[in-house]
Amino acid sequence: MKKLILTLLLGAAMTSAFSQKTKDNTLTKKEASQHWKLLFDGTTTNGWTNANGAAVTAAPGAWEIVNGALTLKKGANGGDIYTADEYGDFEFTADFNIEPGTNTGIKYFCYKYDKGGNLGCEFQIIDDVLGEDNKQANHLLGSLYDVLPPVEANKKVNPPGQWNTIRIVAKGKNVQHWVNGKKVLEYTRGSDEYLAGVAKSKFSKVEPVFGTVEKGRIQLQDHHGPVAYKNIKVRNL
Repeated sequence: MKKLILTLLLGAAMTSAFSQKTKDNTLTKKEASQHWKLLFDGTTTNGWTNANGAAVTAAPGAWEIVNGALTLKKGANGGDIYTADEYGDFEFTADFNIEPGTNTGIKYFCYKYDKGGNLGCEFQIIDDVLGEDNKQANHLLGSLYDVLPPVEANKKVNPPGQWNTIRIVAKGKNVQHWVNGKKVLEYTRGSDEYLAGVAKSKFSKVEPVFGTVEKGRIQLQDHHGPVAYKNIKVRNL
């Protein structure tokens, strides 16, 4: 009897832990203890602004909430949306789902440059096979867009229509891009490799040097989708 009770209790505990781990748009106890912050609650666009700082409201034809995901449908005009807060040393994660041909991205260190305007470092999200901008290595999924390519051998990507998870870790000058638990790019802002990449990119004339600012907002790009996001989380490091 005792063995049966222990087995039942263990099963219940495992079920509870699994449910907590897999529930979308929530923080687990572990994540809460690690000071993660939800950037999307699954039902509203609270905490997101437009480029001018005005609050974003979900609406048909713009950013919508569909089945617990922050969604930009094909042809929608939602505009780029930004976190209200800026982040310097941070860890960010989100799940995304695209359709065939989608080309979009998530930007970080978004900043109004003295020369160049509002820019950010872009974690490229694209259908590598059918995306319209898939001809350069530094334009593929996981790249620092137009600057540095991902390590293709490390990429394990689910096809359009399925969910993938990205992770960005920025600590000091070091930045890492992750896809589905695999690191696909690591670079040092200001390094020779980085500066060479910037010099060959469309950001070559930006002042101060592109991507070298201390902090900035995080942006979900409106590149006419379609794309959906859930489990969007960040924490300061």
